[in-house]
Amino acid sequence: MLSRLKSRRHTITNLFNRKNFNVMAVKYVFTKRGNPSDPQSPKKVYAQAKGDGEVTFKKLSKEIAEGSTTVSDSDVLAVLNDLSKCLRRHLSEGRIVRFGDFGAFQISISSEGTETEEKFHSSLIKGGKIAFRPGVDLREMLNNLTFEKLK
Repeated sequence: MLSRLKSRRHTITNLFNRKNFNVMAVKYVFTKRGNPSDPQSPKKVYAQAKGDGEVTFKKLSKEIAEGSTTVSDSDVLAVLNDLSKCLRRHLSEGRIVRFGDFGAFQISISSEGTETEEKFHSSLIKGGKIAFRPGVDLREMLNNLTFEKLK
């Protein structure tokens, strides 16, 4: 059992640490946006990344399992489902969740401002988001992206 767990961990780690993978260009489209602080100023054209499909948990589990001779896609899917549940629980308890070289997840919040701490109350908090800080490998990938206008 222990060797199987180590093999799973090794397979998932290898998936995130692969240096030699085919890199496709990130597709983008143009969008016009105005300046919210100056509504009278002319709108400018900006590039906006355009999603090029989706990858489901099931597809990811099959892909991870293909890189291993000892782990099935259903085993990987079960681990990813448990990982998702653990991530949700720990984030909701205010913890930073680190995934080694992959990166870290943390809850961030936004709120209205007040002049003093005494005037602040929790109803001024607008909501939360999940912040992801990529690890070294993903930051390197971002530094090496190429871009292609969507036709």
